[in-house]
Amino acid sequence: MSDTSLSDIEVVAPNLKKRLSGVTSTVVRLIPIQRKMIAITTTGPGLPAELPHITLGQAALIPRNRWRVWHARRNTEMALGLLLRHVLRRKYRLLFTSAAQRHHTGFTRWLIRKQDALIATSPQAASYLERPATVILHGVDTTIFHPTTDKSALRRELGLDPDAVLIGCFGRVRAQKGVDLLVEAALRLFPSRPRAQMIFTGRITADNRAFADELLAKLKAAGLDGRVRFLGEIPWEEVVRHYQALDLFAAPARWEGFGLTPLEAMACGIPTVASRVGAYEALIREDVTGSLVAKDDAEALTAALARWLDDDAGRVAAGQAARAHVVENHAIEGEARAIVGVYRGLLG
Repeated sequence: MSDTSLSDIEVVAPNLKKRLSGVTSTVVRLIPIQRKMIAITTTGPGLPAELPHITLGQAALIPRNRWRVWHARRNTEMALGLLLRHVLRRKYRLLFTSAAQRHHTGFTRWLIRKQDALIATSPQAASYLERPATVILHGVDTTIFHPTTDKSALRRELGLDPDAVLIGCFGRVRAQKGVDLLVEAALRLFPSRPRAQMIFTGRITADNRAFADELLAKLKAAGLDGRVRFLGEIPWEEVVRHYQALDLFAAPARWEGFGLTPLEAMACGIPTVASRVGAYEALIREDVTGSLVAKDDAEALTAALARWLDDDAGRVAAGQAARAHVVENHAIEGEARAIVGVYRGLLG
């Protein structure tokens, strides 16, 4: 990027993690929309080549001709912003977005106190910041996440049963996501519901291998291993297609920072059953777009899944309502505009 282009930059969005994560996905989703509203660029590793990008060296030596926003989403990025501003004397206004719904460590609280402004992704996350924050819920790109026109054909392409009532749960396979609770529900429900099937997508890391193997053994012993499948980590575009192939989505996490998967599923016209963690209570309309259950409650989860498995017409109606709800209230353009409003306030 030329010096002239560097001079024009108004916002730098760092990403200091190589592997794909929820935070990285947020940057990847938002930047293409925000760049139409403000001169924004990314810096750091692990980002797609099509995003506007400067090197960390360029971010450290950016001209001091104006104030700019440094928009951090991790502790490391907050710390680097402080270094750039106070040691290298770059003119960065410091902004931090927090999704965490827990008490922060002393170091994190210190970093937060040094920021010029804060964004929280939910009211719950804002309550842990100990400073005023602008609450901006995540949104989804409804042009990418949308219902399919032919679910049966899509399932055949993906190697899924066109006649099944298919439940999905997407994300890394671990206890935090409540995967074991869903397997327990399948063990209780599926013997009397021959159409019901379930798929999981997401990595199984080495430290969760024993956890996954135990679940697989239970399913095999019950004769359900062919109806509950772990597909592993799949390409992003395939994740979208698997959302579209579902009849019902489940997100029974034990804790969650925000939790974007229910919104993505609902944008695809899929009703969702989720636990009362993260921002799920702000996203799901009870009995309209899905159901909410207490966290770590296998009985409540099983009952909610049974309700939707046994009501074909109700699932379709809830899926239509879910899509309309996301389009009206949670489209990514609204999130992008609200964040750019915070940028302009800092720059003004």
